[in-house]
Parts: sequence; structure tokens; C-alpha cells
Amino acid sequence: MPNRKSIKSRYTTSQGNQRSSNSLKRGKNLELIPTDLIMEIFSRLPSKSIARFRSVSKLWSSMLHSPYFTKLFMTRSLACPRLLFAVEYRDEWLFYSSAQPQNLYEKKSLVVAPDYHTKFRGQTNQDEMCTYASGLFYFHNFILTPKEDKVPMICNPITGQYVTLPNPSNDSDSTSYLGFDPIDKQFKVLAEGYPNHHKILKLGTGKVRWRKNFQCPRYNRPCDGICINGVLYYLALKDGGDDDDDDDDNDDDDADDDDVIVCFDVKSEKFKFIESEYIEFFGQLINYNGKLCGIELVNGDADDSIELRMWVLEDIEKQKWSKYIYTLRENKIDDFNSLYVVGVTITGEIVLAMSYSYIYKPFYVFYFNPERNTLIKVEIQGFGANLKTGAQVYTFVDYVEDLSFIDAKQLKYLCSNIKNKKNKKKKKNKKNKNKKKKKEEEGKIHNIRKR
Repeated sequence: MPNRKSIKSRYTTSQGNQRSSNSLKRGKNLELIPTDLIMEIFSRLPSKSIARFRSVSKLWSSMLHSPYFTKLFMTRSLACPRLLFAVEYRDEWLFYSSAQPQNLYEKKSLVVAPDYHTKFRGQTNQDEMCTYASGLFYFHNFILTPKEDKVPMICNPITGQYVTLPNPSNDSDSTSYLGFDPIDKQFKVLAEGYPNHHKILKLGTGKVRWRKNFQCPRYNRPCDGICINGVLYYLALKDGGDDDDDDDDNDDDDADDDDVIVCFDVKSEKFKFIESEYIEFFGQLINYNGKLCGIELVNGDADDSIELRMWVLEDIEKQKWSKYIYTLRENKIDDFNSLYVVGVTITGEIVLAMSYSYIYKPFYVFYFNPERNTLIKVEIQGFGANLKTGAQVYTFVDYVEDLSFIDAKQLKYLCSNIKNKKNKKKKKNKKNKNKKKKKEEEGKIHNIRKR
């Protein structure tokens, strides 16, 4: 009569054979499906799912990393751009996205529930807005834990992966920006320093090191920047003082300075100034379908109206601007003071959003169509429901998921590079401690022998 162990062994072997057989069947069934159809199915999934599926098997990894699939996924993403929301609440950053509403003019009121992606904790100054470039967020000064110092940080808002970068060791009042060169697919960080002590960090090269750049003319008080087609733009004051005067806090000196837009070409690393009489009116810079645009929002002549003024840079070499003025009816806008222009959609709608979310009032995004002269209000649900007090919200229009950076190869490389440096330092310290301990032990033995 067979014992229990032999029965259990046969049963386990039988189960293993069955699983192996089922796995082979699934593999054969997968081979029967055309590769193009499999890729078509995968291209309809969120990028976060693609990042996970790449680690399922070598076959899937090869297929989902192929240039053909990356291009196919990008084509689908471009056809369905999304709104991206970064919500800052009590030292916590939460990231959401939602499809940009279709058929806006068929309904008077729309409600959208965004998809939640990821969150992480950390502190940053409220007056320092994060820079966004090609799917990645950049924080100039970020504190991950209370015991740590402020460091530059890059974050993928979909996967939640992030990496801290070395400090540029510039003036604590200086700022820095993330730029992206679409030709070479290259990220660079520009750290400005007064008067012209700029530094550049090239990502993904294996050399985590800031390089100095002295080509930029002098300027003061740089503001938040934006990257458009490989060029970083940010507002500043052209330094009209003497070269020997380093006191940029003097109001009299600032009064003589002219408003300019600093341009930094990410690929060539060259600087340029844009000077115009209109720049003094700019409250912010946006991407107007690939062109730089200055924005000013003011109260209109009528009591219930808001005037939207826009200056679009048509030719950067000739510095030719086109000016547009639109009137928005205030009865559709609940809080004018928290309203700002997010950008312009591919279809031509100018998008405005609230900069704060509260539990007791809805959060809205507004779509203004200049040709139709219509303002559509869309409610975004889900922010205020989980918040006890107000939260600051950063909105980005026409967000497109790019698989080139979804698994954050550059970030992982930088992260591993930094970790290796830290590990080398730890090993060196450990080695020095061992040497010191060995010398102490040798000294004790020598003393014993003397006795």
C-alpha cells in the first residue's frame, strides 16, 4: 500500500505537469495571435500597465521596448491628449490625469472624474513652481524628510519614480529649470546664478556633474520657466547696472532694469534675450501650439467681464509679436483671483484652471474658444473630497504619455550612479575604519610584547 508521502509526491508532480502543460498551451495560443494584433491591444493600455508588463517575460520586454510599439503607443497618445494635475497638500504631492472632454459644445455643463496615479511626500517652497518637460517634473528645492537638506529632484508623475540630483552649489536664492531637447532626446538642468555663473547638468550620461557656463548676459530676478521645442524661456530683468555692483536687492537699480525673456537652447547651450515693450505686462508664459505666448488677465470694462490679453511670438529672430484680446464673462467664473491660463489645446481652445481646490467648492477647468466666443466650464471631481483644507493645484494641458521615459531608464541610471557613489564612499569609510582598528590592535600587541 503506498504511503502518504508517495501519494503527496505524485499529486504534486501531477499538479506541476498540469501547470507546465497549461503554460505551454497559453504560449502556443499566444503564438497563434498575430504580433501586430497583440501590439494593437497593448497600445490601448495605460503606460503604467506597459511598464509592469515589460517585466513579465523576455518576449514581452522585447516586444514592448521595440521602436515600432513605442511609435504606435505615441500615435495613440497624441490622438487622445490628457489633462495632468499635480496637487500639493500638507507636504504631499498627488498626481491625477483625465481625458480632455470631447464634444464640449453638445453640453452646457460637464463633469469629469480624473484617474489617480501616484503620490509621494516632501516639502517645497510655495513660491517655487515645479518645472515640467516631456513627461517629467522637476523641483528646484525639495525636502524628502525633515532631516535632509533641500535638493533638486526629478519625478515621473505616472510611475512615481524619482531621483534626487546633486546641488549646484549656487546662491541659495537662485533657481533652476528642466529642459528637453526633442532632437537628441536629451534632458538637461539649467541652474542660474547671479550675475552669470550658470551651471548645466546633462542627464543620462553617467556623469552626475555640474558644468559651468559663462555665456549668459547678466540679469536679475528670474521667474518660472517653460520649455517649448527644445528652448527654455523664463522672465527676468535685464541688468542695467554696473558690472561691479552685485546688489540686486536695490529697488533703485531694479527700476532701471528692463523686462526681458531669457532663452536657453537646450541642445546648443546658448543664451539669448528677447526684448519687447509688451513683456512688462506678462504675468506668465505658456505654450501656444509650439509658440511662446505671454499672458495677462485683468478685469474688463464691464462689471461682469474678464479681459484675456495674449501676445504670441510669431518670429523669434525678428521678435515679431501678434496681440489678441478676448472678453470672458465673469458669471461663469467663481473665483477670478485663483484663475490662470494653463495653455492651448491642439484644437485651439484656450484652457484656464483654478490654482486651488477646496472641500466646500467644486474645482473647475474652463475651455474658451476664440472663434465661437464660448466659455465651457468643466468640473473636475475627486480633489476636494479627500482634502480637509485647500490644496494648490498645478494643471498641464495636452499631456501625452511617452514610453521612452515611462520606465525611467535615465532616472534609474542616475539613481544607480548616485547610489554607487554613496556606496563607494561608505566602502571607503568602512575601509578606513578597518585600517584604524587594525592599527589599534597592532599597537596593543606591540605594547604587550614590550611588557
